[in-house]
Amino acid sequence: MKKARQLVEPKAFQFGPDGTDCPNNPSLPVLIYQEVFEAGATSIADQFESAFHDNGWTGSWRWSVYDFHHYHSNAHEALGVSKGSARLQLGGSQGEVFDVSAGTLIILPAGTGHKNLQATPGFLVVGAYPNGQGHYNTNRNGSMDFDKAMASIARTPLPENDPVYGPKGPLVRIWRERQ
Repeated sequence: MKKARQLVEPKAFQFGPDGTDCPNNPSLPVLIYQEVFEAGATSIADQFESAFHDNGWTGSWRWSVYDFHHYHSNAHEALGVSKGSARLQLGGSQGEVFDVSAGTLIILPAGTGHKNLQATPGFLVVGAYPNGQGHYNTNRNGSMDFDKAMASIARTPLPENDPVYGPKGPLVRIWRERQ
């Protein structure tokens, strides 16, 4: 396995409840790491999948991001962009739009809305969840009572490891400071 580049410090983005689609997470920010992996002898998808597995992020899948606002109230989610590029809206319909490309890692705390607005042909993401959170729910606007969603988000445990950099990675430090 090709190791991640030297430590990439993520940018943090906090989203409050958007009032329409998603509760978002009241205390934990979305983390976006740029250029974590690059193409080489091993595909970026394989690199993300291997790193996720090595760091206890399980239930990995390869696909895209839904083209509607949705969130998971009972699981945090790592999205490793493996091919192509896309415009993703994070934080629900009142959130922000981000341009992402191969090598980008996005970590969504439980409750964070996300939607694919536009993607290049062949856009591919590797997704995974912290150990024990692989049985996640998928919620859309109105599919879960707001108070129940917030209670579920509050019960979702912090991951023990950053999905790429392990127990001393940025996610662990940043999220523990915010908790």
